[in-house]
Amino acid sequence: MPPRKKKPADQAELFTASTPKEIQAILWKAADKLRGSMDANQYKEFVLGLIFLKYVSDAFEERREQLAKELAEEGIAEDRLEEFLEDQDEYTGHHVFWVPESARWSSISANAKSGNVGEVLDLAMDAIMKANPSLTGVLPKIFNKDNVDKKRLAELVDLITDARFGGSDGKPAQDVLGEVYEYFLGNFARAEGKRGGEFYTPSSVVRLLVEVLEPYEGRVYDPACGSGGMFVQAAKFIEAHRGRGHKADISVYGQELNERTWRLAKMNLAIHGIDGNLAARWGDTFADDKHPDLKADYVMANPPFNIKDWARNESDARWKYGVPPKSNANYAWLQHMISKLGERGTAGVVLANGSMSSQQSGEGEIRQALVDGDMVACMVALPAQLFRTTAIPACLWFLAKDKSPGGVKGQKTAAADRRGEILFIDARDMGELVDRTERVLTEADLAKIAGTYHAWRGTTSAKDAGETYADVPGFCASADLKTIQEHGYVLTPGRYVGAAEAEEEDAEAVADKIARLTGELYELFDKSDELAKMVREQLGRVDV
Repeated sequence: MPPRKKKPADQAELFTASTPKEIQAILWKAADKLRGSMDANQYKEFVLGLIFLKYVSDAFEERREQLAKELAEEGIAEDRLEEFLEDQDEYTGHHVFWVPESARWSSISANAKSGNVGEVLDLAMDAIMKANPSLTGVLPKIFNKDNVDKKRLAELVDLITDARFGGSDGKPAQDVLGEVYEYFLGNFARAEGKRGGEFYTPSSVVRLLVEVLEPYEGRVYDPACGSGGMFVQAAKFIEAHRGRGHKADISVYGQELNERTWRLAKMNLAIHGIDGNLAARWGDTFADDKHPDLKADYVMANPPFNIKDWARNESDARWKYGVPPKSNANYAWLQHMISKLGERGTAGVVLANGSMSSQQSGEGEIRQALVDGDMVACMVALPAQLFRTTAIPACLWFLAKDKSPGGVKGQKTAAADRRGEILFIDARDMGELVDRTERVLTEADLAKIAGTYHAWRGTTSAKDAGETYADVPGFCASADLKTIQEHGYVLTPGRYVGAAEAEEEDAEAVADKIARLTGELYELFDKSDELAKMVREQLGRVDV
């Protein structure tokens, strides 16, 4: 008898993998072999496209098996089974994508070693998009290009074929594949450095936004949605508190500027079983708002920090609190999100620390108008190193349209009356390092920050937990409008919570300080030129 052929090392490892984390690590190592000369953005889309293809095929096969059992129980004759099993409505009616036979993973796997695996995959992507209008233009058709190593691609298809997604670690296939997709997104963000921040927000930051806002039901909006992480976390929050059947209690709306990132978001939502309206195509939120009439219950966003080149229109109706400067879009993002809030809408926004204290180009006046308009509910100073993709320190702005006792959506009893007050939380000392360069907020950190906010606001969750609010020196303080006015409308938490003097300085990012000081220097140059001109005029000389 001839010796049995050994499986490649990666495949052997995969057969011993029993948890999602082990599967993730092995697949990442295998996929990394394909990187070669491929563009980083294309590589990301390439690998995540394969994972998505495996997901839709697995979900289809699971539904097919379930349907076969249902038909058998109904006594359908075997010669008619195939007819019912190929009824497209039996899949789409259960929120499962229809997968044509040529695009099913079993067919792809069977043809992986044929030498034309790239063509097989491109045709499969095309077939799925034609069969499912919601995926039109979403899936990548980039597998049959000259720069793709077909041998390694076939090996990766084999690995994904052998991965035991279904029932792994007691989890449904959808959950396992969703975790794999998120794991790959995080790894790509780390690998791409600063550019990775365009599509990925650290999960602990996203979780903090969700835990504070508590989006149990209603319309959720993200105007810079990246790969859709805010929506996925909102759905997980609902599942954790109310069960899997309540995921549909929220309606998702988003917009993304980058075409490839928009595709990643569409795939991410599909993998997690979330029906989302990310518009028919990508687009600039400022120049081409895809949801002009939307009034959302919750807005969650991590827009790009301090962008200077943005579609500014001075007469835009969104600038209710002042026209944002051309040199920085931070206050444009804030006002855009406010314009999207419903009567009791709330928002959580990640911004650079400079937004809390900047006085240049009219930003101080806009911030004052926001505070005087009672739009700001809470400010959170975040610890450094949460964002591996940028060195700029960040903060969270929580905005609320209604801070009265009846202003909390879904609240059956009166909340605390917080009109004319802002809660300040200094979380700069929180989090733990997972390596030398990256920090994450722990479960205890998330519970402490979110719990403090809910106790201050008097929400149902705080009342159920028996929590009441009190200022904690060095951590949190509730300040009234008069106090904030005394601080010149600077919203840096360290000024209000009683931090040590050395920590009371505005947590203004180095980049922001450089920009501000450079601007002041240019102003001095301009003044010196004017002064020199005046001297020349007085002396009646051409040169001085």
